[in-house]
Amino acid sequence: MNYIEHAKVLTQALPYIQSLSGKIVVIKYGGNAMTSDELRKSVATDIVLLQCVGIKPVIVHGGGPHISEFLNKIGKESKFIDGLRYTDNETVEIVKMVLGGKVNKDLVSLIESTGGKALGLCGMDGSFIKAKKIEKSVDLGYVGEITSIDINIINTAIESGYIPVIGSIAIGEDCTQVYNINADICASKISSALKAEKLVLLTNVPGLMIDPSDESTLISSLKPHEVKKLQMDGIIKNGMIPKIDCCVEAVRMGVKKAHIIDGTLPHSILLELLSKEGIGTMIY
Repeated sequence: MNYIEHAKVLTQALPYIQSLSGKIVVIKYGGNAMTSDELRKSVATDIVLLQCVGIKPVIVHGGGPHISEFLNKIGKESKFIDGLRYTDNETVEIVKMVLGGKVNKDLVSLIESTGGKALGLCGMDGSFIKAKKIEKSVDLGYVGEITSIDINIINTAIESGYIPVIGSIAIGEDCTQVYNINADICASKISSALKAEKLVLLTNVPGLMIDPSDESTLISSLKPHEVKKLQMDGIIKNGMIPKIDCCVEAVRMGVKKAHIIDGTLPHSILLELLSKEGIGTMIY
């Protein structure tokens, strides 16, 4: 690529930067996008660049692989029910340690090392994310359903020039019990509460595809009313169901656009948000 082509790439991003300047973008980060140092550096660079051009990123993270790894070290088997981790007393203590501690602080440190300013938070801080136990026919233990989000602490961090980095755990309404929260759901709820311009879910697939084995069948854009038919036709299935549901709920609650993108692709956030073509599936 010569210098003229470099300049064209930069100028093509201008209208997208202008449209997002001053707006909040919530990015759910976790899972496979955390798998290598190169990918972690790529994500952190994208996040810092967004802030540098006037966009307000808010990061919500999970850490399932790290939790499973720690459970394995103590000889405890990970158990999942309907895609949610069964969380007993011992597991919830590990969730607090991993999400509120190691993963959160590692991500804060990574953003800081890339030149950004980040502030690590979790729902227990100031009790700003409250939850109640999910009631299902099968007991999930201390897996929570968010009941309220106090956005003041998030807005204060943003207004002070920090990138909020939020671990997906919450405190009970009685301010005693801690609950494990699905990170996609947590990001969706936070984006809705903030009335964010965009919600971005980093996954390990290109987006929603008609044929999961053929990337050329990627559905680049989707409206909420189209979802039901795609579910009935079996196109939205398995792990894509909760992700699409989170995006649809966020859009219906006031988020302008939600994106499902491949977080294993370097600089996927910039490619989706600051280019005409984008790379994933957008729900709007």
